[in-house]
Amino acid sequence: MLKVGLTGGIGAGKSEVSRLLVEHGAVLIDADRIAREVVAPGTPGLAAVVEAFGPEILAEDGSLDRPRLGSIVFADPEKLAVLNAIVHPLVGERSRELESAASADAVVLHDVPLLTENGLAPLYDLVVVVDVSPGTQLDRLVRLRGTTEEDARARMAAQASREQRREIADIVIDNDVPLDALEKRVDEVWAELTRRAAERSGGAE
Repeated sequence: MLKVGLTGGIGAGKSEVSRLLVEHGAVLIDADRIAREVVAPGTPGLAAVVEAFGPEILAEDGSLDRPRLGSIVFADPEKLAVLNAIVHPLVGERSRELESAASADAVVLHDVPLLTENGLAPLYDLVVVVDVSPGTQLDRLVRLRGTTEEDARARMAAQASREQRREIADIVIDNDVPLDALEKRVDEVWAELTRRAAERSGGAE
């Protein structure tokens, strides 16, 4: 089994890269999705978040009001650290459960937005970073997601810098390119990942 950490800044197009890798056969463990599951209504995770931030972060139906919580934590590094301290261990535990179910020669892709920020690179056999310029990030957030420029800049500032992400990367995928060029690069990366997975499992491709 090859454990791959996939990360990139907000708006980098990481979900597109993960989709392409899954099409090739990667086993995806999506930290964002798991992070939503561990704070679903009725979970201990949600109870802990409410205890830390107050009942005003709940929507009327009792679920987590993610935009409201986001507006609180992205503007305050200390509050963001509190949230991560609650959610991160729960995500890690669930991720390990899913990973243990994969086959011996699998390429297990951990999609982890805050991999750099939380110092998680040592948990993986290698780290793949989806890289774009800050200008591209800003454009995608404002134009494609409808985020205000102020909010987009705040979210980008709350994350690691482009240089910090590239520093921990074993493989960089440039996503300041057309889709066909991205697909070609992902093909190359997949060939490298499957070669390494085969080596680790002691088998041959």
